[in-house]
Amino acid sequence: MDSAAARPAPELASKLAAVEDRIAHACRIAGRPRAEVTLIAISKTHPADAIAPLIAAGQRVFGENRVQEAEGKWPALRERYDGIALHLVGRLQSNKADEAVALFDAIHSLDRPRLVTALARAMDRAGRRIPCFVQVNIGEEPQKGGCAIAGLSALLEQARAADLPLAGLMCVPPQEIEPAPFFALLDKLARDHGLPGRSMGMSGDFETAIMLGATHVRIGTALFGARGG
Repeated sequence: MDSAAARPAPELASKLAAVEDRIAHACRIAGRPRAEVTLIAISKTHPADAIAPLIAAGQRVFGENRVQEAEGKWPALRERYDGIALHLVGRLQSNKADEAVALFDAIHSLDRPRLVTALARAMDRAGRRIPCFVQVNIGEEPQKGGCAIAGLSALLEQARAADLPLAGLMCVPPQEIEPAPFFALLDKLARDHGLPGRSMGMSGDFETAIMLGATHVRIGTALFGARGG
């Protein structure tokens, strides 16, 4: 069985080094400093013992899809390792805003007015402000979360009025279609709205995303391997 939990630490370390090399190469081609791109290791569905070797190899920024899953494994890992930054990259239910604000260091899935209100109240109660990326439904796909492009200006205005720290925009391009035009569109939208961050690019397309302005790439499979069925 080829599970991440069973792999020796050197294999995960070599996967991390390979991804880092690819990021650095893409940055050189794009004429960008490597420091402009944050690697978020997507650890959703992977248990703590599969994540620990990657932390030991030097990775410190991780992404999770669900609040409840993250609550089950990250408090103990944070007790063992310093300097962990945890990003929520999956859809957030409004009734989980308090838990998300308590656990995460950034949220990549702000996509609707109700969530703006819930997060603002949760941050007020917690006494901390969490940087937020507004997720844009860049391919206008009805099955996906994300703010419609036409509604982006209004949502950003509401978020700013609620004193939410806006880190940038996030997108997940449609599958089976060349992602470059969608990355270019997100980059343009971020520039048009004066936002510094672009959370875009995953294991299969992160180099393209970096060439088109990504500041945060969300990589799971290239680090942990494909999730088994």
